[in-house]
Amino acid sequence: MQIMRSSLCAAAVVLVLLSPWKAPVQLASAAAPSPDAQPHYASIFCLGDSFIDTGNNPAVFGWYKITDPVTRLPYGSTFFNRPTGRNCDGRLIVDFIAEGLKLPFVPPYLGPPFGSPSQTSNGTFRHGASFAVGGATALDAEFYHSRGIPPGPTKFPLNTSLSVQLEWLESHLKPSLCNTTKECEELFGRSLFFVGEFGVNDYQFAIGGKMKDADIRSDVVAPIQEAIRQAIERLIKLGVKTLVVPGVIPLGCSPMILSIFPEPDPTRYDSSGCIERHNELARHHNTMLQKSLDEIRGKHPGVKIIYADFFGTILEMIESPPKFGFRKDILQVCCGGPGKHNYNMTVPCGDKKATTCSHPSASVYWDGIHFTEAANRHVASSWLSSISSVGK
Repeated sequence: MQIMRSSLCAAAVVLVLLSPWKAPVQLASAAAPSPDAQPHYASIFCLGDSFIDTGNNPAVFGWYKITDPVTRLPYGSTFFNRPTGRNCDGRLIVDFIAEGLKLPFVPPYLGPPFGSPSQTSNGTFRHGASFAVGGATALDAEFYHSRGIPPGPTKFPLNTSLSVQLEWLESHLKPSLCNTTKECEELFGRSLFFVGEFGVNDYQFAIGGKMKDADIRSDVVAPIQEAIRQAIERLIKLGVKTLVVPGVIPLGCSPMILSIFPEPDPTRYDSSGCIERHNELARHHNTMLQKSLDEIRGKHPGVKIIYADFFGTILEMIESPPKFGFRKDILQVCCGGPGKHNYNMTVPCGDKKATTCSHPSASVYWDGIHFTEAANRHVASSWLSSISSVGK
C-alpha cells in the first residue's frame, strides 16, 4: 500500500519560481495560420490541469506544503530560461494558441511569482486567466477520498477540481471584470474559453486505485462527462460564445503509466509499446465527450463548441516519430531518473539526480506524462486550425 500511495502521490506531483517575475518575450509561432485567417478574441480563459496550467501549480502545492519540482530548472529552460510553473521545458499548447491569436500569454490566476501575466493587463486579467492546476480532476476530490482512492492517508487529489476552478471564476474573478450581466456577456462573448483537458488525472487515480476497467467505465466516465457538460452550461450562461473542449491523451502511451502500472502480458501492448486497454479507455472517453458536445450544440446553436483532438495528434507523433523529427525511442522521457523509459517516481525531473536529454526538441515526452515544447507546438497547430475555421 505504501508503494502504491507513493506512486500516486509522485504521479500527481509530476502532473502539476521562486525567482522574480520578468515578462517573457513573445515570439511569433511557426504553427500559426496566416493572420488573415485568425478570428479575433479579446482574451483567453482556461480551466484544466497541468497541460494548460501556466503557473498555478506551485501556489496550490504551497498551500498544502508539498514540494513542487516544476519550480526548478530544467523546467522552462527551452524558452523562458527559468521555471515559470509550467510542466514543460518551454511553452504549453495554450501559449502557442495565444501567440497564434496575437494575444498575451495567459497569466495564472494564482500567480505571480510563478507565472507571466501581461504587464499591459494591469493585474485585472482583462486579457484572460488560467485557472488550471496541475493534478486537477474533473470530479471533486471527495469522490475519490470517499472511495479510498488513493489508498491510505494522502492529500491527493487536491481540492482543485473543475467545479472549484469554476467557483474561482464566477465568485472571485468575474466581479472584478464586469459589473452587470450585459458587461459580462460582452466580455466573455469576445473571449476564447478552454474547458480542459479534464479526465487524465481522474483515470490515473482510478487506475492506481485498482479499479476494474468495467467499473471505471460505469462509475467514473459518466460522472466526468456530466461534470464537463455542467461546466459548459454554466459558462454559456455567463455569456461565453466560443469554447474549446479537448479530449484526453493516449493514456496507455504515457511513460509514467507504463512504468508504474506495467502489464505482465506482452500481448496487451500495441506495436508502439502502448498499453491497449488504457488507450481504449481514452477512446471511450473521447467518443462520449463528442456525443455530449453534439447535444450541447443542438441546445445552443449560437455557441461555437470546438472539440480539440488531443488523442489523435499525440498518437500520430508516437506512431510516426520521424515524420515530426522526433527520436525513434519515442516513449523515452527527456527529463527524469534512472528506470524504464528514463522515468523514476522517486527521481522526478527537477531533482538533483535527474538527467535531461541534450535535445528536448527531439522528444515527445518531457517528464513522464507532460509533453515537450516541440510536441506542444504540433498539437497547437492542429487545434489552432480548428479554432480559426470556426471563427471565420
